[in-house]
Amino acid sequence: MSKILIVDDDPDFVESTRLVLESQGYEVISAANSSEGWDKVQEEKPDLVILDVVMASVLDGLQMSQRMYNDAHHRNIPILMVTSIANIDYAALFPTDEAIHIDTFLTKPVSADRLLAEVKRLL
Repeated sequence: MSKILIVDDDPDFVESTRLVLESQGYEVISAANSSEGWDKVQEEKPDLVILDVVMASVLDGLQMSQRMYNDAHHRNIPILMVTSIANIDYAALFPTDEAIHIDTFLTKPVSADRLLAEVKRLL
C-alpha cells in the first residue's frame, strides 16, 4: 500500500490522521516541521505528503512545498495541504498571487471521509 508522510506540528492531528490512514492500510510516517519533513521525503520516498502551513515558521509548509517542487526527484509527489491558516491571524500572509505547488487544499478541521477521499484521488 502507499506510504504517506504527514508534516504537522500538532501531535493530535498527526495521531488522529495516522489512525484514519492506517485503518485503510496506508503506511504512515510523520515529521513535526519542514526541515524534518524534507529529510523524510529524501529518506522515505513517500507517495503522498500531507502538509500543514504554520509550523516552525508562519509559512513553513509553503517553503517545503516549494523545495519539493524545485527538486526534480520530488516534484511529482502529490501534496495535500491541510491547515487552519484561514482561521488564524496569519491568513493575510498566505500568498494568493503566486504559484503554490500543492495539489489540494483542505481547511482544518477535516472529516475522515473527506480526507480519505482526497488521499485516494491523489494517489
